[in-house]
Amino acid sequence: MADYTKPLPTPDPLTRTFWDSVKAHAMQLQKCGGCGKFIYYPRVVCPHCGSRSLAWTPVSGKGKIYGFTINMGKHPSTAAFTADAPYVIAVVELDEGPRLMTNLVGIEPDSAKIKVGMNVVVHYDDVTEQISLAKFKPA
Repeated sequence: MADYTKPLPTPDPLTRTFWDSVKAHAMQLQKCGGCGKFIYYPRVVCPHCGSRSLAWTPVSGKGKIYGFTINMGKHPSTAAFTADAPYVIAVVELDEGPRLMTNLVGIEPDSAKIKVGMNVVVHYDDVTEQISLAKFKPA
C-alpha cells in the first residue's frame, strides 16, 4: 500500500462502526427501528422520526447516480487531489434510500458516458492499513 497523502476520515465513537464495516468490505448503515428508514451520515437520532432506536444494518452497496460533476483540476479542494484530475465526484442514492457523496471510479470521467440514474456498485478502496473508502463504479 503506497503512502496516502489525501485527507482521511477520523472515526469517532459515533462513526467507527461505519468505517469498520467499510474496512471489512461489508458496508453497514444505521436503520431506524421507529420508521424503518436507513440513515447516512451516522447520527444519534433518526432525522425522519426522531427515534433513538438505531441499529447498524448491512446494505447492498448498490445504487444509482443521483448527480455528479467532473473535477477538471482547476479548483481542487486541496492540492493533494490535483494529480487525480479529471475525476468524478458523485452523489449516489443507495437502493436502501440514503444518498452518499463519493467518487466514481472504473470509468473515464466523460459526461457522455456517465449518466444520472446509472446503476453503480460500491468499490472498496483500501487506502491505508486502517482506512478504506467507499467509492462507486458502474454496475
